[in-house]
Amino acid sequence: MDTHRRPGSPLRDPNPPVLDMTPDGEFRDPPQRRAGGLDRVLGQLGGAALLVTLAAGGLLLVALAMLFLGLLLPIAVGAGLVAFVSLWWRMRRLRRAGGPGAVRFVVLRR
Repeated sequence: MDTHRRPGSPLRDPNPPVLDMTPDGEFRDPPQRRAGGLDRVLGQLGGAALLVTLAAGGLLLVALAMLFLGLLLPIAVGAGLVAFVSLWWRMRRLRRAGGPGAVRFVVLRR
């Protein structure tokens, strides 16, 4: 008689997983593996890569801000030029009509 034979399928894993339980019925986590030299090196490399990624993202945001500033600057200059020409034209018409020589701007406060 073979006393070392296990019941069940012969294709079954000969070393089934061990479920370690506490008396309360909670499962225990498997023991932590100690990190080897390669794990430490890869952790350092991953940290450096994260730092480079954050720096590149910051530079990208600065570049986008400069791009939008570059796109809005000609619009602001054009609007200022239109305002200047409009004021200049009104003052010229006022002088031709015989109005006061100096144009005064009045700010009304309530």
